[in-house]
Amino acid sequence: MIQLEQLEQLTHAHGPSGDEGAICEVIRRLALPYADEVTVDVMGNLMVHKQGTGAKVMLSAHMDSIGFIVTHIEKEGFLRVGRLGGVAPSEALYTPVKFKNGTCGVVAKEEKAKLSSLKLDECYLDIGAGSEAAAKKQVQVGDTAVYDMPTVAQGDCVRSPYLDNRISCAILLEVLSQLKDCPNDVYFVFSAQEEVGLRGAKTAAWGIAPDYALAVDVTDVDDTPGSEQCGTVQLGKGAAIKVMDRSVICHPKLVHLLEQAAQEHQIPVQKDILKAGGTDAGAIHTTKLGVVTGGVSVPCRYIHTPTEMVHQKDVQNCVDLLLAVLRKNLNEV
Repeated sequence: MIQLEQLEQLTHAHGPSGDEGAICEVIRRLALPYADEVTVDVMGNLMVHKQGTGAKVMLSAHMDSIGFIVTHIEKEGFLRVGRLGGVAPSEALYTPVKFKNGTCGVVAKEEKAKLSSLKLDECYLDIGAGSEAAAKKQVQVGDTAVYDMPTVAQGDCVRSPYLDNRISCAILLEVLSQLKDCPNDVYFVFSAQEEVGLRGAKTAAWGIAPDYALAVDVTDVDDTPGSEQCGTVQLGKGAAIKVMDRSVICHPKLVHLLEQAAQEHQIPVQKDILKAGGTDAGAIHTTKLGVVTGGVSVPCRYIHTPTEMVHQKDVQNCVDLLLAVLRKNLNEV
């Protein structure tokens, strides 16, 4: 079972796309006791190798997050920012943020800006500086900021920023810790720069050249009031087996393998068909001559907001499903 304290470490380690050093170090430290080899490549992907003699399997969970990057510091001390990944200004408004050096601020908008058509150019970060000089003592152009909200357990659910995709990083770490004698040669990849174009997974897959790959990520839900049915899954109904999204049509062999493992081990699952968005699977499945690729998804409400939500039973189901598949000799399926 994934512990809330460990998840809090993961969700609060600074790590927007392009600046994953802090989260990479947290994951490296947590993975090291269970790994045969740990490496970091040029792109910043953290790759944890669990050696085996069978099929080469790549599990990928991106460790980067959306965030902000400072582009201008105004004479009054306010910060103008650009987006790193899919930041929606209206969803970020009046949310606390934090820089890697500990400087805190809040997302605000210009008074004249209309909420219904709000653009990031009409927003700024207020760090309480009274002048440009005062602001520059705390923050420089190019510094990055992330949401600064707590991780909270609520009944069977967990609410936190950056469950996309730190919850999947926690799942991979849990699977790694429980995977003793594995018949397959497994690479746990904590990928970089997914939020800005699936960049890390592309180079990691090229270097590993896996026989099989599974992208582990969150997926949108269809269980909230006024849902537009972008996705097909519901919170608390089980691990989601990816069928397709905008980036990938999953290989039928892996979809079947996941469904079969769930049935054999009585693991609650549901099918994940997403009309928008994508995961690392999009980059992995077209690598070299192609990779047999699928996905295991965590149902998640309010994706890319400061308060994402997942169900703890779904998280455990994802752990159980991945373990069930990895314990099979994939050279024989």
